[in-house]
Amino acid sequence: MRGLRRRRVRGLKRPRLLVIAPFGSYRTAPFLAAAAEHADVVLASEGSSALVRSDLPGLALPFSDLEACRRLLTEEARRAGAFRAILGLDDRGTEIAGALAPLLGLRANAPRAVAIARRKDLARAALAGARVRVPWHQVLALDARQPGLAALPYPLVLKPVALSGSRGVMRVDDEAALRRGLTRLAAILGATPGEGGDRALVERFIPGIEVALEGLLVGGRLRTLALFDKPEPLDGPFFEETYYVTPSRLDDATQEAVRREVARGARAYGLTEGPIHAECRINADGVWVIEIASRTIGGLCGRLLRFGSGRSLEDIVVRHALGLPLALKRASGAAGVLMIPIPGLGFLKRVEGVMAAERVPGIVELVIDAHEGQELVPLPEGASYLGFLFARGPDPEGVYEALRTAHGHLRFVLTPSWRGALTR
Repeated sequence: MRGLRRRRVRGLKRPRLLVIAPFGSYRTAPFLAAAAEHADVVLASEGSSALVRSDLPGLALPFSDLEACRRLLTEEARRAGAFRAILGLDDRGTEIAGALAPLLGLRANAPRAVAIARRKDLARAALAGARVRVPWHQVLALDARQPGLAALPYPLVLKPVALSGSRGVMRVDDEAALRRGLTRLAAILGATPGEGGDRALVERFIPGIEVALEGLLVGGRLRTLALFDKPEPLDGPFFEETYYVTPSRLDDATQEAVRREVARGARAYGLTEGPIHAECRINADGVWVIEIASRTIGGLCGRLLRFGSGRSLEDIVVRHALGLPLALKRASGAAGVLMIPIPGLGFLKRVEGVMAAERVPGIVELVIDAHEGQELVPLPEGASYLGFLFARGPDPEGVYEALRTAHGHLRFVLTPSWRGALTR
């Protein structure tokens, strides 16, 4: 995060922005880079010391004790000046920001709305209550021996209620597959303790194409920042995100139907301010809201989007938080990303074909996050991607083809992992 510059105007006091960032977030560096242009940033993290540069103010906060957090932040505001705004990064960060905002007199989504966005079972109940189109669903105990599973309307999708990034999500086509899936999900959640770890959501599998909407809520009104096509089918048995391409090739009426349903879903959750990332399925019955997260798109994918005079997605979000003017017109042309899937269980030995992939016309960046010797774990147990491929071009078809071609050049050489085979 070196090289961030603070631009000051003589005689003017810059606003202070409190950023809540969980450990290891992809989003921290780009948000800090964007925020440095507009505000003095205080980065809050959890633990015995703040995870910040030596020249950037930081606070270590006990996120599990909100009253202690309030006292520490009040002392910080008294010492150096009040905060203009609070901004949470990733799911955990948005939850903490939502809880702290009312204690500090700052604007943010209500804690209940953020909790609904993080919990698939609460979200389904909220959407159904608002008559937003959602699949048949039911909450189950994480017990593979429970009765009554034969009568469920297969095929189904089995999901943990609180994990993100497709982790633990499995398609099950019959009772036997569901019982195996419950056992497997129990093992995943046992290794990741947390809220909702004793139950799962099952819902009817919805066939059709899938899209993602990146949006910004301003006073309860949804502003669409981008609509991404997902050109590869997502039919299971696992639901790994791969290709995102924008602008969407859907017709205007369908795009408006997606925006309308996502806006209805956000209202059902109670979300009113800040970024959202929504996933929807589309078929002959209409638009189905799969989920709405109260944060920006994950990983490094925010690099795809540019607005106004080359402003980033993170810049738009920071400007909204601080109450600054927004310029939401997208830059021209098409863009896409491939979240490089993990090919199997094992330790990464080397990556071949990097130079050939980077030479493909339209490819603008290849990022390999995994390092030599790192154990790679695929979905549904895995929780990360191998890396990211980015492409730009005049049209979405060319961008998608560039990503496919570049990915075809890459080869990931693994050595076996001895901690036990995972059933794919």
